[in-house]
Amino acid sequence: MKSFFKYLLASVLGVLVAGLLMFLILLGGIGVMVSSQEQQVKIKSNTILHIELSQPIMDRSNKNPMEGFDFSTLKPAPQLGLNDILSNIKKAKTDPNIDGIYLDLTFISAGIGTVEEIRNALIDFKESGKFIISYSDNYTQPTYYLASISDKVYLNPEGLMILVGLRSEIMFYKEALEKLGVEPQIIRHGKFKSYVEPYMYNKMSDENRKQVMAYMGSIWNHILEDISKERNISVEKINELADNLTLKDVDMAVSSGLIDGLKYKDEILSELAELTNKTEESKIESVSLSSYSKVPDKKRKSLEKNKIAVVYASGTVLMGEGGEGVIGSDRISRAVRKARKDSSVKAIVLRVNSGGGSALASEVIWREVKLAQETKPVIASIGDVAASGGYYIIAPAQKIIASPNSITGSIGVFGLFFSGKELLNEKLGIHVDVAKTNKFADIGSVTRPFRPEEREIFQYLVENFYETFITKVAEGRNMTKEEVDEIGQGRVWSGVNAIEIGLIDEFGGLEDAIALAAEAANLEKYRVVDFPKLKDPFQQLLEDLQGNVKASILKQELGAEYKYYENLQNIIKQQGIQARIPYEIDIY
Repeated sequence: MKSFFKYLLASVLGVLVAGLLMFLILLGGIGVMVSSQEQQVKIKSNTILHIELSQPIMDRSNKNPMEGFDFSTLKPAPQLGLNDILSNIKKAKTDPNIDGIYLDLTFISAGIGTVEEIRNALIDFKESGKFIISYSDNYTQPTYYLASISDKVYLNPEGLMILVGLRSEIMFYKEALEKLGVEPQIIRHGKFKSYVEPYMYNKMSDENRKQVMAYMGSIWNHILEDISKERNISVEKINELADNLTLKDVDMAVSSGLIDGLKYKDEILSELAELTNKTEESKIESVSLSSYSKVPDKKRKSLEKNKIAVVYASGTVLMGEGGEGVIGSDRISRAVRKARKDSSVKAIVLRVNSGGGSALASEVIWREVKLAQETKPVIASIGDVAASGGYYIIAPAQKIIASPNSITGSIGVFGLFFSGKELLNEKLGIHVDVAKTNKFADIGSVTRPFRPEEREIFQYLVENFYETFITKVAEGRNMTKEEVDEIGQGRVWSGVNAIEIGLIDEFGGLEDAIALAAEAANLEKYRVVDFPKLKDPFQQLLEDLQGNVKASILKQELGAEYKYYENLQNIIKQQGIQARIPYEIDIY
């Protein structure tokens, strides 16, 4: 027996020691990884900037050492934000050691508005006279849209060229809910506020179909016009190729002028070697975006006293603190307030990428943006989307700029509740009895539908907030409430439409917004600072070890599909009246 306990204790001690050693090794590895992020990188002459965009692109880079960490290989997979991607392309334009750019474009994990900002940065890069070569095994519509600005666009001889137009697919749950015995309790304002339609109908309403066709049509036309300009092919011809599925034959992609040639990877490398005056492929010097971020920018002025603050607000609008990827009312309003009270900050750029969320949380942030605008210039920059609550928070800005391919508007309000009375009583045989002190003490309970008086209360709250919404947009945009109501009603608009109806002022991206902010503040010299401040990498690591590692693993496993899990979690957290876009919009 003594021997048994001796071996048992030895085994337990061995496991504990091994676990501690593994933890220390992991911690040390991550420490090395974090410190390596700060190390500067030197590149040789005749280097190629290798741009690969398969990792999800957020508005700004995250210092979190666990973000993108591959737990299967215990290696980091750096995820650059749009801010660093644009900065790198701008830096490469004047870097004498960079000869050109190689676009490796099999997949892009970004919205079409983000793709357009990168595309415009590459167009500016071409003014340097340096080359851009693009290659893909399969071109999707976003990857080809980006590649179309290249000097040469190449495709794998056995690859695919997908250019078929845009579509919108909406899933409807009405019959499924009826079969389950779940009754949706819907209160909304706005005939175009279609977030709740999947619970009401089995197909799109006429109003919803109208708005979807309008914004999809304008975005598609803008994409085709840009491609037409770069490839010297008429929009009509490209539409004809798409409608006839002509591009199923990659040789047709070449003969039509959309592709410059069919080549294998080794042939691309040979061409890149020739362009950089190398005798062999093995001699090619290249640098990735993540490594190039560590190359000092000799033109960057880091000691300027005057600052322009860029406040990043991305994700669903929620009450509370939130974090990266979520617009927490406390965190974002505090960031705007700090920028407002900092005397060295002369202007603010509010970068928003959000389809909205909590109406109350949007109101909290709106208040701080309005106070900031009364103190110093505030320029709003729309990413892929700033709609509903996402538009609400930028309404007070001095100017709003967006990509033609961005999504905005959706000025409307709704409330969505569910009654499971039939499901519980008739399907499952479960009955609920309630003891209450007052008549409406159980208002909002899932065990019964609304009474008429309760529905009237929620309808009043929705109507009241809609009135507040259009009033504040009218004040910010110098319009009448009637004019805002006419373009409101929950309708979604593309950037092209939005500039026509006064919801945005100019076309442009993040860099353009910063330039406008400098102009508004009469600044010639300045430096850009980011808000909210990102946490120290080690602090972030400790928080991850306390609970966020699960999210990192899920992101790694689910890849591009992680957003569906994230959206489900956000739906569960919904509280109160909502001001959000009807659906998630991804353009492929």
